[in-house]
Amino acid sequence: MNTNKISNHNIQSFDHDAFVVTTSIKPTQDEVIKAISLSKELNSRYVSRRSLNKYKQAHPVIFYYVVEKEGLKIRWEDGEFFFHPSSSKMRMRNIRNNQHDHLIEALDLKGDEIIFDLTLGLGSEAILMAAHLITGKVVGIEASKHIYTIVKYGIQDYVDQSAWLNESLKRIELIHSDYKSWIKEQESHSCDYCYCDPMFENPVMTSSGFNPLRPFAVYDKVSQEDINEMKRIAKKSVILKALSKDSLFNEIQVDEIRGSRTSGVLYGIIYC
Repeated sequence: MNTNKISNHNIQSFDHDAFVVTTSIKPTQDEVIKAISLSKELNSRYVSRRSLNKYKQAHPVIFYYVVEKEGLKIRWEDGEFFFHPSSSKMRMRNIRNNQHDHLIEALDLKGDEIIFDLTLGLGSEAILMAAHLITGKVVGIEASKHIYTIVKYGIQDYVDQSAWLNESLKRIELIHSDYKSWIKEQESHSCDYCYCDPMFENPVMTSSGFNPLRPFAVYDKVSQEDINEMKRIAKKSVILKALSKDSLFNEIQVDEIRGSRTSGVLYGIIYC
């Protein structure tokens, strides 16, 4: 398999162009139509499922999109990646049981805010933030084409038993872009909060729900120039997330740090 490693972390990173789009083993006509449309959207090739193994023998396919009844997935030799609400449901349950959530407490939301989530990922924290909005919204920026695609279709198609989660998904707007360039194009004071959760320098590899995302992620570090732009476009504050053993808060000065020393997850707040 043509892969390389992320420096110092032993994290597999795929050749992001070595993929095709296919369907379930016994697809419906709608699944085939959707798969063909997706292949065009991604500037890739549609391969019927019955021809996939033969195609892979002749072409460098590392992973493939699968359009099926349950939703859109990416699969590879020993794994798969798909949208799910991740930790947002657990955290909401904890909040409703009067437990602290350091991110939500740092935001102090009234319900009409606009939040720029600059590193969307699976969207779990965007979902949690949007759940505390009434007329506001979360604008989620994701640089990875494949993470963006999975989350876009996931949010579009996902239906949960919890009404709050379904309503929350409606208040999330997705944009495929590199946040470093995107924030430079935004007007000053165009949001209430900027939230940035870059990939951890020392990831918790036991986080099985997050691991499938890692080969597709963007690992750019946050610079002081990025922070200056975030402060320019945010009215209230910039919030950064990092692990206590990462170097982010040694390199970027923040006004306040909240979080759990037990889990090591910290939120740095920069007031605007």
